[in-house]
Amino acid sequence: MSFDTFADRHIGVSNPDELKAMLDTIGVGSVDELIAQVIPQSIRLKKPLDLPAGMSEYEFAAHIRALADRNHPLRSFIGMGYYPCAVPAAVARNVFENPAWYTSYTPYQAEISQGRLEALLNFQTAVLSLTGMEIANCSLLDEGTATAEAMLMMFALRSRDAVKEGRTQLFVDRNLFPQTLDLLLTRSEPFGIELIVDDYDCYEFSGKEFGAVVQYPAADGAVRDYAAFVEAAHAHDAKVTAVADLLSLALLKAPGEWGADICVGSAQRLGTPMGFGGPHAGYMATREAYKRQMPGRIIGVSVDRLGNRALRMALQMREQHIKRERATSNICTASALMASMVGFYCVYNGAEGLRRAAETAHTAACDTARALAALGYKLTNQHFFDTLDIEAEAAVIQSLALERGINFFYPSEERVRLSFDEVTTPDEVAEVVALFAEARGRKPKVARSHAPSTLPEALRRTSPILTEEVFRSHRSESALMRYIKRLEHRDISLADSMISLGSCTMKLNAAALMQPLSLAGFQNMHPFAPVEQAEGYMELIAALERDLATITGLAACSLQPNSGAAGEYAGLMVIRAYHQSKGQGYRNVILIPASAHGTNPASAAMAGMKIVTVACDAKGNIDVNDLKTKAEEHASELCGLMVTYPSTHGVFESRIREIVDAVHDAGGQVYMDGANMNAQVGLTNPGYIGADVCHLNLHKTFAMPHGGGGPGVGPICVAAHLRPFLPSHPIAATGGDEGITAVASAPWGSALLLPITYGYIKMLGGDGLRRATEMAIVNANYMSSALAAEYRTYYSGETGRVGHEMILDLTNFKHDYGIDCGDIAHRLMDYGFHAPTLSFPVHETLMVEPTESEPKAEMDRFMEALVHIKRECEAAAGQEDNVVRNAPHTAVEIAGEWSHPYSRREAAFPLGWIAEAKFWPYVSKIDNGYGDRNLVCRCTE
Repeated sequence: MSFDTFADRHIGVSNPDELKAMLDTIGVGSVDELIAQVIPQSIRLKKPLDLPAGMSEYEFAAHIRALADRNHPLRSFIGMGYYPCAVPAAVARNVFENPAWYTSYTPYQAEISQGRLEALLNFQTAVLSLTGMEIANCSLLDEGTATAEAMLMMFALRSRDAVKEGRTQLFVDRNLFPQTLDLLLTRSEPFGIELIVDDYDCYEFSGKEFGAVVQYPAADGAVRDYAAFVEAAHAHDAKVTAVADLLSLALLKAPGEWGADICVGSAQRLGTPMGFGGPHAGYMATREAYKRQMPGRIIGVSVDRLGNRALRMALQMREQHIKRERATSNICTASALMASMVGFYCVYNGAEGLRRAAETAHTAACDTARALAALGYKLTNQHFFDTLDIEAEAAVIQSLALERGINFFYPSEERVRLSFDEVTTPDEVAEVVALFAEARGRKPKVARSHAPSTLPEALRRTSPILTEEVFRSHRSESALMRYIKRLEHRDISLADSMISLGSCTMKLNAAALMQPLSLAGFQNMHPFAPVEQAEGYMELIAALERDLATITGLAACSLQPNSGAAGEYAGLMVIRAYHQSKGQGYRNVILIPASAHGTNPASAAMAGMKIVTVACDAKGNIDVNDLKTKAEEHASELCGLMVTYPSTHGVFESRIREIVDAVHDAGGQVYMDGANMNAQVGLTNPGYIGADVCHLNLHKTFAMPHGGGGPGVGPICVAAHLRPFLPSHPIAATGGDEGITAVASAPWGSALLLPITYGYIKMLGGDGLRRATEMAIVNANYMSSALAAEYRTYYSGETGRVGHEMILDLTNFKHDYGIDCGDIAHRLMDYGFHAPTLSFPVHETLMVEPTESEPKAEMDRFMEALVHIKRECEAAAGQEDNVVRNAPHTAVEIAGEWSHPYSRREAAFPLGWIAEAKFWPYVSKIDNGYGDRNLVCRCTE
């Protein structure tokens, strides 16, 4: 019996005649001949990857369902930042399961991203409405990392006097989720920040603090009035961050109204599944005065060339590739897809729906509290929203709860904590009360009416929420479905055409890999549930860690980092811990090539490293002599080297082993950035080359979706001597024996996404993984060769070949035609394409990466577009009003008054095949300067 192989479906070029034509264009006789020219023989693997043969899609579907069925999601009242919720089917079906939404890229090219930009603006607006703040970003990774970002933001906001005084203390209220405290420990130590963990209501500020962190409601459920505390903090020039539950803010006074300076948290319970820990959208909101220090992305309202309203990412100076080690954060991805889902949840439910959900959770808590008090139980708190902290014998309660298929949280042997949610039913409340009654040998009393609210009058919300029109206009499913579809039509995704973004690896997110994410066994698991209830997840996690270690040639893996930048940071912190374990904590110099992606120096700065830049030579390679000189110069304090391989310029540098040896000889460790791992898998690997640690972008090489700017997953793989230092977690056992504190809120990061990479490896198998890498290299070299007569490839290896991507030189276009690469990017939109990476890593260039997923016909169409645009540039030389500089052209403009010297057809249909499936940009070229000068970051219509 035989099945179609996944490799033949995933790899775009499987026709032998097409492959031969491509190899002829390159000028080689076989794939093996090309690979020999691209990858130095000294680092080629001598034997295949030790992985089993690939499964068929049918076999994998049965296998992954069996794993999901081995998870047993009991009814969870664990809380602790993760809650069951009602994920609207209309949002799950039309967004979460829709490739037009999950395959789109970060909206840097705003004109073809208006749909997801509006969805994210809705998210920002909802966050601002609920928190009472003035400006919000469009999502972070999770609650713990958002709180850590707020800590560093407050640290950066210190006045000059505070800096001179050496104010390095942060007050942290003891009643904070333990995973959040762990993140604060991780992020504070490299900056020399001292955490003062105490009780907010008896703490007296000393004048040494720069900030404070409180949770609202507190971890044990207490609803507390922080107004006097905030006043005391402000009197001592300390800012206050509130870690707030968004659902509670439908009923509780907004943090902005009682004086908080920053508000952070998780939006998980507003319409996204628990998923064993993620992905979820973290959020941050603050005062307008602090917008320049705010990390992450902010969606702003601007205007386009024709004066129409247009959305774009605002304040772009914060981007890491510009600010590098001076960046406010190393954040490169967020959880944009999940933020979009939250935005649609708020659109669908509106103010009355959010209040209804909050009242359901609160009423359940009040009714249960009254019944438990009648049974003689003592509650820790009088005032609560959805969480009860009860004095009880934990072992007895847990035994009875498990018999009933219920999970609670057990903070100690004498306490039980339970959190209710928007899907709690009266029957479930009765069941909870009954088991507590059984523990006391009593019968529960049946209440005839709901218990009164326990919220303090002074903290009850009086200000309105979600008053904007968008939150009042889409109550029916028909209306919501059509609204989502309208936004979808404003975006380009992989469902429309190839997205050849160099460095970003926008490859196929196969349907067979995405389907398992909708299985209840994966969606409904709480990350702090007992691991014996998550056998399927634990088997999958263990197997994936082994497979990724095998692929990278390293000894162990941690899946906890929930973005590529988080993986960079985690890898550096592991190296740091290793040096400290040897009594060499003074090793803090990190070498970084000038060509590195900006998150490298940003991550190094966050890890407390001193950055020394290594020069590149005229061919774009690391200047080995400069590296050796600097390694020797800093040998006594060298922590390591951050190196991307193949390089950020898309070239396999032949002297990589020499580079690695020079760093090791100077006592440093080698961190390999896995951004370009798609050119290594099955042909070489970091361990074989000599690296000590690497991170992997699972949303690049391993087929996870980009989701409009996240989710991403960035696991790290390490050599044996670094295994003991892999990230730990305060609630679940994970990581090494001497593991660093947590780098993400959940023990295994964004675990709901792991079936994607697991399936990618299982269905491709060792041979398929190698073949995918080979075809990624073939496709890049085909395009480089085919375009050679029109566009010079800026860098190539010693044999004249590129790796899996290439940089096309447009540096003469401004001089010759008065047109820059940004104009080319906008013109590509008229042809139905998303532009390649602009001006990175070289100014006025296009960085192209076709990946292995694209068919030859699609690559040919893209190249035809590039060549035709060059002809347009040549014809437009000396003309201000030309078809390239005015791009993109909207349907409304094409149909309206026309005064341009070129025709409407030239503008809209420059090539015949465009008419077959025309993508119409929703807005024309956006005025970024106007948007920054007139910053508006919430819905205005």
